[in-house]
Amino acid sequence: MTGKILLIDDEEKLRSLLARLLKLEGYVITEVGNLKAAHKAIEAEDPDVVLCDVKLPDGNGVDFVTEVKQKHPFIEIILLTAYGNIPDGIQAMKNGAFDYITKGDDNDKVIPLLSKAVEKVQLQKRVLQLENLVGKKYSFESIIGQSKQIKAAIELAKKVAPTDATVLLLGETGTGKEVFAQAIHNASTKANKAFVALNCSAFTKELLESELFGHKAGAFTGAVKDKKGLMEEANEGTLFLDEIGEMPVDLQSKLLRVLETGEFIKVGDTKSTKVSVRIIAATNKNLQEEVKEGRFREDFYYRLNVFSITLPPLRERKEDILLLAEYYTKFFASKMNKKIRRIEKESLKLLLEHAWKGNIRELKNIIERAVILEESNQLTAEVLPYDIQSNSQSSINVFDISVMEKQHIQKVLDFAKGNKTEAARLLNIGLTTLYRKMEEYKISK
Repeated sequence: MTGKILLIDDEEKLRSLLARLLKLEGYVITEVGNLKAAHKAIEAEDPDVVLCDVKLPDGNGVDFVTEVKQKHPFIEIILLTAYGNIPDGIQAMKNGAFDYITKGDDNDKVIPLLSKAVEKVQLQKRVLQLENLVGKKYSFESIIGQSKQIKAAIELAKKVAPTDATVLLLGETGTGKEVFAQAIHNASTKANKAFVALNCSAFTKELLESELFGHKAGAFTGAVKDKKGLMEEANEGTLFLDEIGEMPVDLQSKLLRVLETGEFIKVGDTKSTKVSVRIIAATNKNLQEEVKEGRFREDFYYRLNVFSITLPPLRERKEDILLLAEYYTKFFASKMNKKIRRIEKESLKLLLEHAWKGNIRELKNIIERAVILEESNQLTAEVLPYDIQSNSQSSINVFDISVMEKQHIQKVLDFAKGNKTEAARLLNIGLTTLYRKMEEYKISK
């Protein structure tokens, strides 16, 4: 395992010998003879592990552990001493040392210890990188769009994020409500706590109640042990309730109690459980209409609707369509190791003319499919779904029989999930004929 090691020892011969041994193991070694030089080396080299003698000309290695750990918590320190001193060893471990070993007696322990210490440091750094990536992925800066509508929604979200206010995200399916919920959480004081998401339409009433609030063993058939609900899992953090308009009315009253008192009762329990959870809810329904129809509690609606943000549909933010299309083209091309550099002008025109009833989610799926099919270095109109191609009256002569034939072949191939033998059977033509027509019409599937 490679790693950077800082070796601190005032006995030059011993230090050089140990350095040579460690280099043979593949480690990158920096050598110094005192603590003053060690501090400079740490700033310059950013080592993974420090091997440090306890007795040094300008200080004590035990105290050095505390100094380093305060500024560089990820660096691990192994102390070396010529004399086994139990009090020093105990204090070193309390100060944050990885281990404390005796020179000579514990020589065989140095390499295994280093391996473990380097592994721990590199794992910690990897976790930090992933956390930073996740934070970036779900930040307001990661939301793509320059339209007035999306900028206004982002500004509202930024204002409410630092508070503990309940947020209601409104908008059609696929407009990015969960991305907004994540961004609000990551910009809040609860960013280092759990973000838990639940789709209320994915469960029956009974399962939803258990999933949300948890249950006690024996509460119902199959409940063989106590189960924590997502409400508890999200304690001190954020609970995102997607499709809140699908929640049964009697569960709405139970959730209303949580919003008002911070307490709930698990299924099959008799005592309350206390939590501190921020609720972000989302729906594509008109909740005011749902209240009028008796499908949604009025008091629950007003308690949820403390701060609402409406996310615009894609068709109302046309200037963002091309930005999103270009982003997803680059993303999927990179993921699939394809050399697609840009989107063809004709394709851009077709994308702008499409209605996007499924909003960003539909656009993402269509671009992913197009990148899979595309063989050239640009995203062409031919790899877009036939319904998008057929919507453009200006670019396609809909009276041309070849255009109709191409669209029909593409439609059948889609239905057959790319199975050409099945598609040829459905079209009632030979497989060779199908291949010839696919080549003629540049159908990639």
